Amino acid sequence: MSSLALQARIARARLGAGFTLHGVQLDLAPGRWCAIAGPNGAGKSTLLRVLAGLLPCDGVVRLLGRSLADWPTRERARTLAWMGQQEGGGEDLLVWDAVMLGRLPHRAWLAAPGDDDFAAVRTALCRMQCWELRGRRLGELSGGERQRVLLARLLAVQAQVLLMDEPLAHLDPPHQSDWLAAVRALVAGGAAVVSVLHELNMALQADDVAIVCNGRLRHFGASSDAVTHQALMAAFDQRIAIHPVQGQWIALPREPDDGSTMVKWLA
Repeated sequence: MSSLALQARIARARLGAGFTLHGVQLDLAPGRWCAIAGPNGAGKSTLLRVLAGLLPCDGVVRLLGRSLADWPTRERARTLAWMGQQEGGGEDLLVWDAVMLGRLPHRAWLAAPGDDDFAAVRTALCRMQCWELRGRRLGELSGGERQRVLLARLLAVQAQVLLMDEPLAHLDPPHQSDWLAAVRALVAGGAAVVSVLHELNMALQADDVAIVCNGRLRHFGASSDAVTHQALMAAFDQRIAIHPVQGQWIALPREPDDGSTMVKWLA
């Protein structure tokens, strides 16, 4: 078995009329969290969709050393879990049933859920702090509550590789912390997590950051690396600055001057 969770060699990928990804080479190891960051329209979500096998490309994406195209559908769905942006539908579904959908790849066709399925759903709901929502319908939930349920459904798959597009949308800070704890537990257990994030301060807590600009992978490196920080600032036209604060890296908007007053409020 490959030592890589995901490997991408993408010559180009098209979304709409033009090509939006060019010349991407990416190797993602198990037991690590990679945040995909970059400006609006850079191709971050397109890259994630290609990694998930949802968008064709000129090239190849390998999951655990095997081309995505060579995986049987059910086996691939057990191994690679996907969560897109603002997923809709199923407004009449109960939360419990919506999260149980994450267990479908583990069951035979039309088979009833077993003890493992119930345990996985219960654990996922509790981890995302939405156990108390289990009897409500999706259509009754706020945006943040719905997002937590969708994250719980993703966790219930118990996949080795998890891809998330804007997972923090609508989440307040405490629930963002719950998500961060869940991701760290996943990678500690050997899973690979890839998330598209606009929240740069959260992205800087990942193990690695993949920086996408104008449809190209401009940099891939450890989030603590100064070269990664320089590449991230360059991706945003030097309109942000990255500073160490209480043992963590944070990104702040750069002021019109040389940025020397950026962190006065931190003193």
